[in-house]
Amino acid sequence: MKIFSSKYGSVVIIGAILSLVGIRMLSVPVQTQPVQQSLEARGSEYIYKDGLQFKDLNKNGALDPYEDWRLPVQDRVDDLLSQMTIEEKAGMMLINTLNAEADGRLSDRAVRYINEEKMTRFIFRNPVTSTPDNSEDLGWGGAEITPYQAAQFMNLMQEMAESTRLGIPVLFKSNARNHYDQNAKAGINVSAGSFSEWPKEAGLAATRDMDLIADFAQTMRSEWTVIGLRSMYGYMADLATEPRWYRVHETFTEDADLATDIIRILVENLQEEKLNANSIALTLKHFPGGGPQEGGGDPHYEYGKNQAYPSGNFDYHLKPFKAAINADVSAIMPYYGIPIGQKYKPNDVGMAFSRGIVTELLRNELDFEGYVNSDTGIIGERAWGLEDQSIDEQLAVAIGAGTDVLSGFDDKDVILDLLNKGEITEDRVDISVRRLLREQFELGLFEDPFVDPDRAAYLVGNRVYQAKAEEAQRKSIVLLENKNGLLPIASPTEEKPVLLYTMGMDPDVVSHERWNGYEVVSGDYSSQLGETRPGIPEDTDYAIIRVNVINKGAGMFGGAIPEELDMLAFSDMVGAKSWEVSPSVEDIRAVMEEVGSEKTILSIYFRQPFVIDQASGMRDAGAILATFGVRDAAIMDILTGNYPPEGKLPFALANSPEAIIEQAPDAPGYPEEYTLYPFGYGLSY
Repeated sequence: MKIFSSKYGSVVIIGAILSLVGIRMLSVPVQTQPVQQSLEARGSEYIYKDGLQFKDLNKNGALDPYEDWRLPVQDRVDDLLSQMTIEEKAGMMLINTLNAEADGRLSDRAVRYINEEKMTRFIFRNPVTSTPDNSEDLGWGGAEITPYQAAQFMNLMQEMAESTRLGIPVLFKSNARNHYDQNAKAGINVSAGSFSEWPKEAGLAATRDMDLIADFAQTMRSEWTVIGLRSMYGYMADLATEPRWYRVHETFTEDADLATDIIRILVENLQEEKLNANSIALTLKHFPGGGPQEGGGDPHYEYGKNQAYPSGNFDYHLKPFKAAINADVSAIMPYYGIPIGQKYKPNDVGMAFSRGIVTELLRNELDFEGYVNSDTGIIGERAWGLEDQSIDEQLAVAIGAGTDVLSGFDDKDVILDLLNKGEITEDRVDISVRRLLREQFELGLFEDPFVDPDRAAYLVGNRVYQAKAEEAQRKSIVLLENKNGLLPIASPTEEKPVLLYTMGMDPDVVSHERWNGYEVVSGDYSSQLGETRPGIPEDTDYAIIRVNVINKGAGMFGGAIPEELDMLAFSDMVGAKSWEVSPSVEDIRAVMEEVGSEKTILSIYFRQPFVIDQASGMRDAGAILATFGVRDAAIMDILTGNYPPEGKLPFALANSPEAIIEQAPDAPGYPEEYTLYPFGYGLSY
């Protein structure tokens, strides 16, 4: 007798025995009982059928098809759509920021969004940290809360949503929050806080390690899902071809092929092969590629509203998006910008308003089947090309172009008014709602949207995860210069101590016994407090200067003021209004002169592809590191030889300010005569 499994369940065949007596038997498949899905109900009751458990989401005491987890997703979507009112459909097309208040409490806005606006999608921007500081109002970014409080907040939201007429669960999205960033800005990204802290996106690209990037995605997925975060505004598939664009620091690389590999790995490991109860659904941005910003301006601002393609590289910027679509990315976000001079009409409006971009290109040519999520604030604030039209008109154009959900907008009555006036149809709304519901069903939110706050408290940012992130930080560092074999620096011994003069680094980290205990003199000071730079001891062996650059003038979304966009060279930043180099270029020059440039090590955070120009004097340093979001400890591991440098530049670096102005915004790299370090450059020991 042989027992085996088939798609029909366990089958027993005794044909071998029966054949001995001349009896022929037909094997009959036996249907097995469906495996009970894991459920949790807090705002509804359970119902039972065929010995199985379901949730009575619409509270009618019967099992409706949309409540039956045995059915195909499309059948469930069809049934739920048929039960939704036009108000509920309109509310599903809205998404806006919704943060927890201090200690993870619900706000009055949360109640209004669910009960009055009928919304089911929200952007979560609260910093999550084990040591929240609620002494100040953090504004749009929300209060600092713990992982436990974040999980509680999302559970409360799901319970309130489940208590509504149809019990449709909510979906929380977030911008990137697993990266080291000294200057995180609400609306752009979020500081890592308690989450494992990996290098910035360009740093991940600098590792050239796809297994590491897959591990990053799996780690991130574990940390996000445990607090109830199930979707992401990201990652950015934009290419870093325009160095003046402020958001280069969120891109991976200038190279379309490398970006394509990375985006594919991220989709496959965050969403997995198919969306499921463990997935993070991605909203890839910013279609069709936000890198080629005309003049380097950011389209959060009027002066950056145009995208230009003087080199004809429109298709080059599409490559990573094609890879994501082939991997079944759940959603795509068009950018604010106006694509100048393209064949996709109209090309005089922002991407989310362009039927040529959203429907003809994205849907018809690239066969995208997910939903289109606009960027935040396209209605009213950044409706480029439609600035003179009313909110109603802007919204009608966006929906008509193919946009399914409107970010930064929370007034369902505007959509209802458009329906009543016949400017959009209910059939068109149904198309969007079907796409949006499918994601919520596939993520398993209708079965169990709740999480365990205790598990969130100990899993987020645990030591195992952080150790992986620290390995990635080390691996991301690029060695640009090592004149006369200056690195690795000498290791201190009892007989021969080594004295370091540092700026921009934590002396406690630099002097840690992990590196055998260097003697450290910090040159950091505050000119605002009337302090002067501490002197340099005569017997100093090395100067280590960590260089950081920030923009401080354009507005809440960051970036340089328009007249200073071209100032990427360090010498040009001296005295600029919206650029700040820390420590100052003057201090860097002074230390190099006093210690000796041949004994000076610069570690530069390339938030954008800055120019180490000859006039700055920084090019004379004995060693130069390029970093993309790392802690001091990672730098020390490289400098001491504990970890030989492996990183490769994710974008080229120019040799002069003129190169920045002359380069085409849609083309990667620079001509050879303008290149200081090419894409892929990186030394080792």
